[in-house]
Amino acid sequence: MEAPREREELTLVVRRPCFGLPTACPSCLPVYFYLKFSGFPFQLEFNLIHPDSDQIPYIESDSYVAYNNEKGGVIESLKDDGILDMDSELWSTPDFTSMKAMIGSWLENALQYELWLGSDGSSVQKIYYADLPWPLGKILHLKQIRMVKQHLGITKEHAERREAEIYQKAMIAYGALSTSLGEEEFFFNRPSSLDAAFLGHALIVLQALPETSPLRSKLSQYDNLVRYAEKHKAQYIDTSSISSPQFPSFPKRGSKPKGAAKKERTPEEKKFRKRAKYFLIAQFVAALLFLTIMGGPFDNNELEMDDEDQGFSYDD
Repeated sequence: MEAPREREELTLVVRRPCFGLPTACPSCLPVYFYLKFSGFPFQLEFNLIHPDSDQIPYIESDSYVAYNNEKGGVIESLKDDGILDMDSELWSTPDFTSMKAMIGSWLENALQYELWLGSDGSSVQKIYYADLPWPLGKILHLKQIRMVKQHLGITKEHAERREAEIYQKAMIAYGALSTSLGEEEFFFNRPSSLDAAFLGHALIVLQALPETSPLRSKLSQYDNLVRYAEKHKAQYIDTSSISSPQFPSFPKRGSKPKGAAKKERTPEEKKFRKRAKYFLIAQFVAALLFLTIMGGPFDNNELEMDDEDQGFSYDD
């Protein structure tokens, strides 16, 4: 493993913790494990006001920043920038590249399908929108459902065929990964970005998806993959320290007792209030634009789209 260029402590910014995980965001959890595997010093912080930002997760320090939507993601940025590369000796290893590709395409697509289209939406509500007002969360949810359908190529005409293809590829990927892992601690006898990617995927499937989930059922058929996930979860996640982050609490008007001294807000509180105000304004404008483009909140076409997306019935 290539030694890190500097041991400057990093801050990893992710989406909220839930389901007994430090974050249940499919993009964030692999980065968490990548840093944990390496022993690189980092702090964990949560961004609660930009649930639809494609920059999350991101890593920052006094002299460095890496965003999810740049250079192929945070892990690739860390490697390309010479900060932390755990894969430098594995690229020539047979199957390493192909197995990473399977996780990054087939399994990622299957998890996206389950979270956004194949369930009642309660999981994504906790992962992404639990800290937003209901109208904003609902609109962002519908927007993301449309994007996932487009990404996966799902239409009314061939929804069942695409669903079957997605699950079939996921089952092939699980079988290949199970065979490769065997009873080893890591896939290639040492931690790598492949381990981080699969561990993040597996724990979200096992803990964030409902028991009736087809994807969870398929993964559970491979005992060694389940043991692998549970073992590393116990080793790298302290569940007793996981708690839901809260917005800073500010006193309401009229709630302060008479005679109480006025408390000066800290710079962090002032910054948070300012960012939260701009975020809510931006999301309100986005909601109006969304409803305008879609034909207004009471347009019949919008109501039909909402019924379809929530019930996931593609029958005419």
